Amino acid sequence: MSFSVAKVAPELIVPSKATPTGNLPLSFMDRLPTMRFMVDSIHVYSHGEEPAELIRGALSKALVPYYPMAGRFAMSGGELEVACTGEGIWFVEASADFSLEDVNNLQLPLAVPKEDILPYFPPEDIKDVIMLMQVTQFKCGGFVVGIRSDHAMGGGAGFGAFMQTVVEMARGRAAPSVMPAWGREAIANPAKPILMGGPPPVFAPMDLQKLAVDIPLDHINQLKSQYAKETGERCSTFDVVLAKVWQCRAQAIGLHPDADVRVAFAASTVHLLKDVLPEGFYGNCGYPLTVSAPSGKLMNASLVEMVGLIREAKNSLGTVFSKWMAGDPEADPFRSPPDYGLLAVSDWSKVGFHELDYGWGEPIHVAPIVDDNPFMATCFFLKAPAPKQGVRLLTNCVVREHFGIFHEMMTKLE
Repeated sequence: MSFSVAKVAPELIVPSKATPTGNLPLSFMDRLPTMRFMVDSIHVYSHGEEPAELIRGALSKALVPYYPMAGRFAMSGGELEVACTGEGIWFVEASADFSLEDVNNLQLPLAVPKEDILPYFPPEDIKDVIMLMQVTQFKCGGFVVGIRSDHAMGGGAGFGAFMQTVVEMARGRAAPSVMPAWGREAIANPAKPILMGGPPPVFAPMDLQKLAVDIPLDHINQLKSQYAKETGERCSTFDVVLAKVWQCRAQAIGLHPDADVRVAFAASTVHLLKDVLPEGFYGNCGYPLTVSAPSGKLMNASLVEMVGLIREAKNSLGTVFSKWMAGDPEADPFRSPPDYGLLAVSDWSKVGFHELDYGWGEPIHVAPIVDDNPFMATCFFLKAPAPKQGVRLLTNCVVREHFGIFHEMMTKLE
């Protein structure tokens, strides 16, 4: 069966009222080279009546308080800034000649090219757009919102806050429930770190394989109860699920017992800067924490031991973040290049995407659309699609020869 998507009426959505002009500074976290990439995602809804028209108007209203989003990135004095030009967000309306059921509700792997449901970039004369959006309506009445956003403007929580405002405008609110605040200048630049010598790292491509696994809420609660019973302490869903993924992967890839197997994830540092950051801050504000242990130790470690390592790293956040800000090279989270021993984890389950309701119900499915990266093993945490409860893991983290074992071990968690 062939599928066709017709894209019509591409345009720039500008703020509905006049907004401030001028340049705004980005923080050093926004300007990190690791932040300059587009984050692509799809948000799938089972029903909507002329959603493109509703969202187009809501975007225009949301861009009044969030006016920097309608601007453009610009260089000033050798540093990246946001020029508040009010030129707008690139918006595409589209229609599909098939139903969501025909393409399995756009579950991954996609049954249609991602280019069909994500907005294409505007013409060459429209550059440095911060956000792009496409709303595609299906024959069944469902729709998908495809978003491309530049991470330099903010992380998942920041874009989640912006999209929550879009939803609020769509549902008739006159102002956001939380007013956005810029505040990037409140984050001081760190002391200049000591430069590490040596040649640049050489990255070897890996034949990484994709796997999606749903971890039921009942199983997660059993693991959390087990941890509480053995330690007298509580732990989070993220802690126990990450512990299991980390161990399953370590057992599957079977590195030398003395080789380190690592997991890395972004930990929010907003609470550490609460005295200087304004309410409504939506910029990047995190530190990549890495948890490491020898392969041999992870092979037979208990749940309590695995979770304990993760919680110990999380508890050290204040210390390592302070050292990083002071310029300590040992606290530089990017000092060790990625290799097969590292798993990079992104938690999308709590950034607000799954709760966005334009008036027809919450999304049935939210997912990142990630190009194949042969240089880094990755794992995304999402909410399991309705009616399931729990966590959906999207992994691209083991090579073909280890995939069978990893798949078998992970499906035991389902």
